[in-house]
Amino acid sequence: MANKAYKFRIYPTKDQEDFLVKTFGCVRFVYNKMLAERKETYEKLKHDMVLLKKQKLPTPAKYKKEFEWLKEVDSLALANAQLNLQTAFSNFFSGKTKYPKFKNRKSKQSYTTNMVNGNIKILDAHIKLPKLKPLKMKQHREIPSHHVIKSCTISRSATGKYHISILTEYEHNPVKKEINHVVGLDFAMNGLFVESEKGKKANYPRFYRQTEEKLAKEQRKLSKMMNGSSRWEKQRTKVAKLHERVANQRKNYLHQESRKLVNKYDCVVIEDLNMKGMSKAFRFGKSVADNGWGMFTTFLRYKLDEQGKRLIKIDKWFPSSKTCSACGHVNAALRLSERTFDCDCGFVIDRDWNAAINIKNEGQLMLDLS
Repeated sequence: MANKAYKFRIYPTKDQEDFLVKTFGCVRFVYNKMLAERKETYEKLKHDMVLLKKQKLPTPAKYKKEFEWLKEVDSLALANAQLNLQTAFSNFFSGKTKYPKFKNRKSKQSYTTNMVNGNIKILDAHIKLPKLKPLKMKQHREIPSHHVIKSCTISRSATGKYHISILTEYEHNPVKKEINHVVGLDFAMNGLFVESEKGKKANYPRFYRQTEEKLAKEQRKLSKMMNGSSRWEKQRTKVAKLHERVANQRKNYLHQESRKLVNKYDCVVIEDLNMKGMSKAFRFGKSVADNGWGMFTTFLRYKLDEQGKRLIKIDKWFPSSKTCSACGHVNAALRLSERTFDCDCGFVIDRDWNAAINIKNEGQLMLDLS
């Protein structure tokens, strides 16, 4: 079985919007209440991690007697808040993340409800959710009939737009494709990636850099306004819309580029890069974030998996840039500023293209071994 989510824009009425906002608040309240209690337990038992891990979280039902207004919202949304906190603690104890933090109104506004006894239904341009009348929905694509709805997550963006993400489950048995066409991709700071085939570059438009000057101007205006005033709120929304536009442009571009590669090749080989570490080490934070390499690789993986194709990640310490793709000689003295690879064997090539060829060759070796 496999999962796939479909995200659509929804248009709640004023009453429906009030209910959604109330649910967001109740979910946040319950999450923080449970976290506060768990934090007290943590302070008492942090010297005995074995006993601490055995401690169970309180349930949302515990708070409904004292705070009766919690009964007015979807109980499944509150139950999912508990599950989210459990996941946060599991990740903390396994060393994946830091200790869970309290949520505030600036946190992502969302809640999740589950399909139970047909309580979620997709109607004509509407969707029916627990404790809500049918919500108007812009369904820009059909959900296949063999997909079973498992849950729905309703969210509100910083610009005040509402979306619903419908998680579905379906039987997926992709036939593994015979690998005939392989491509290596070398990450490029100024253009997303360079292909091993003919050195083709993605030529990423750098959407954030295009909007950076305008964004800085609008943010300066916002900083001079009184926090919480009507003018401040109007300007905050303006800034948020600029950020949202850049994010949408980036996501659309990455979807298109990943789709082109998946349709053309049977296997894509990339380096297993630590983008967070790279942005700190070389102070390329904005450029790395603007490229969205992590999002791009995520899109690549699920698109390839859907078609029975493969994504291979090679070791990040593999000297792809310093190895000659013609003779195999490693030039350890090659500096980052040198953009042309000039080998003693007489082979001269663009540095990134050379790296992409080496990545492809290493990926093919891994394919042969598997």
